[in-house]
Amino acid sequence: MVVNSAGKEYYDKFETMSSDERERYHEQKLNDHIKYTYRYVPAVKRLFDQAGINPEDIKSMKDLEKLPITRKSDLISMQKANPPYGGVVATTKADVERVFVSPGPIYEIQPPHFKWFARSFYAAGFRQGDIVINTFTYHMSPAGVLIHEGIRDCGATVVVAGTGNTELQIQVMQELRVTGFVGTPGFLMTLIKRAENMGLDWKKNFNIHRAWFTGEMLSSSMRQVFETRYDIDTYQAYAVTEPGGAIAYECHEKHGMHLMDEFITEIVDPTTGKQCKPGEVGEIVTTQLQNPDWGLIRFGTGDLSSIIEEPCPCGRTSFRISGILGRAGDAVKVRGMFIVAKQADETIRKFSEVSRYQLVINRSGYRDIMVLKVELKQPEIDTTAFAERINANFQDVCRLKIDNVEIVTPGTISEDAPPLLDERKWD
Repeated sequence: MVVNSAGKEYYDKFETMSSDERERYHEQKLNDHIKYTYRYVPAVKRLFDQAGINPEDIKSMKDLEKLPITRKSDLISMQKANPPYGGVVATTKADVERVFVSPGPIYEIQPPHFKWFARSFYAAGFRQGDIVINTFTYHMSPAGVLIHEGIRDCGATVVVAGTGNTELQIQVMQELRVTGFVGTPGFLMTLIKRAENMGLDWKKNFNIHRAWFTGEMLSSSMRQVFETRYDIDTYQAYAVTEPGGAIAYECHEKHGMHLMDEFITEIVDPTTGKQCKPGEVGEIVTTQLQNPDWGLIRFGTGDLSSIIEEPCPCGRTSFRISGILGRAGDAVKVRGMFIVAKQADETIRKFSEVSRYQLVINRSGYRDIMVLKVELKQPEIDTTAFAERINANFQDVCRLKIDNVEIVTPGTISEDAPPLLDERKWD
């Protein structure tokens, strides 16, 4: 904990560095990172050589424009062509402590322990004495484990819940007198509604007064419901698994998300890769600086935002992003997980019965809904069994369950219909 001259508490010194200190820190870390990864990470050397530049050409964030952007689909292809890691791991890395598996699949090595998640939990008010239920999965994905460690770094107790088991989680929250929730806003609302359907009064029967969300957009209307109807103080963080963790987080002002200093975060034009001016909307592109053995430089997240340079009243001095404003590219985030159009297409096209399809994403209340519309070559088949098979395979590969497989008559889906259609509306 760091206390400034005004008596405000912060997690560490990074939150209140001067702009000059932050610029010097980022440039030194970037220079060290580039030199190391160019020497030891094959994918980074290939990236530079193909771009025709040298490591010495990258001295500042502006210089990163000289390099192309690597996207999730690129990383999937790299790892398929050069298993298991696609050349993104340093050749000197003899001891890999942990490997996580994200949808794709993408294999990611993680460092033993970095504390950037803790900074976001501290800003949200998590402290020793809190009992926090972590509803992110501990299975394969890095979310559960890394978030768990961040909660512990703030001194709070973690209830290892993971996903699903709604009624059991309700029971656990009651009996352990859980004070904090960590997960997606949609799942918290599902828990609240289920508890009310069971005849429970959320404000009387539960002790949760603070919630931390990531992986799913928190609409202003949903935040208002949580905070006014249920007295839950809500906070958001922006995290991306491929580059390695939490990139930005909210403070109590809740006006934009503070950028983490473990990353250099750019807002760029997704078509040109050129950096946008403050206030302009572009794609979030990030380069992590703390784990040189995982050499992922200029990772394009596909999420749209803008930079806020104005000082925040909370006293933190980092720039902020204005929240997640939408998606660029061919991937969408559903219930906290990315679906890549190419990956979905390969999964569905494995079924020879499919003539044409469209995966439609929408919202029902507070939950993302996926409907797969399928035209069949031979409508005489057992459509119920087919729907079960295609859904099971999709869930195995993409890690998400389709809510409904709808068999439609030939000609229903037009030839120019996008295979992945996001119809969600955010207020």
